[in-house]
Amino acid sequence: MKIGFIGLGIMGKPMSKNLLKAGYELIVMDRNQEAVGEVAAAGAISAATPKDVAAQSDIVITMLPNSPHVKEVVLGENGIIEGAKQGAVVIDMSSIAPLVSREVGARLAEKGVAFLDAPVSGGEPKAIDGSLSVMVGGNQEIFDKCYPVLKSMAGSVVLTGDIGAGNVTKLANQIIVAINIAAMSEALVLASKAGVEPELVYKAIRGGLAGSTVLEAKAPLVMDRKFDPGFRINLHIKDLNNVLETSHEMGVPLPLTAAVMEMMQALRVDGMGDADHGGLIRYYEKMAKVEVKR
Repeated sequence: MKIGFIGLGIMGKPMSKNLLKAGYELIVMDRNQEAVGEVAAAGAISAATPKDVAAQSDIVITMLPNSPHVKEVVLGENGIIEGAKQGAVVIDMSSIAPLVSREVGARLAEKGVAFLDAPVSGGEPKAIDGSLSVMVGGNQEIFDKCYPVLKSMAGSVVLTGDIGAGNVTKLANQIIVAINIAAMSEALVLASKAGVEPELVYKAIRGGLAGSTVLEAKAPLVMDRKFDPGFRINLHIKDLNNVLETSHEMGVPLPLTAAVMEMMQALRVDGMGDADHGGLIRYYEKMAKVEVKR
């Protein structure tokens, strides 16, 4: 089986390497030629355009920043839709608006090409070790066909409904992650300002109801003042923008999500948009005039 992979960024590059490790023949493309060269050195074949990738592939995976990029790569000039063979499958693993997923899926269906929206959660560390969580929308038969490919990059792969359901699930995921980081930040800033060691607070609460994957992943990095991006604040802003646009279209008020969005926007204005989203704690630290550290 030949697999195309378009988008070799912070997530896509390690994901593509895991496909190579699983033994798949891989055709890759990205505007960043350094990333293409790195994956090619690991055994992939490079292609010049999305059309070229699709023409050589049974399954084409995209891992791109946002909705406009997916529409351009899949539906635009020299896009996947121009090169994909009838019976091929496109799997978009980007985090985009659900309505765009449905639009892309409908256009591909007109050409006899199947589509899955399959956004991921877990950040760069889980992309590297192949333990991502994948939330998939699409047809059960197509999902079953593609499951082994997705599983080679992930620890969990779950079909959550029809096309668009994967990205609805990802939006729900991003709400919970953002609000968890905000709650952790409030708690650790309060502890630090009160003169209590934040590491001891973390150790005391991690095994109880307040424990979470977010707490385990982010609290140690915050206390070590490590804000190198596993998932950039700018990208979380993009996801929360999709969350709020979708919620407004559906008539679902999301006041906590809106509040965290404004915090992240403030950090971006302060020049921290490319920091890890765990850096949300610096919004609280600035207001409280305290730093959370070991």
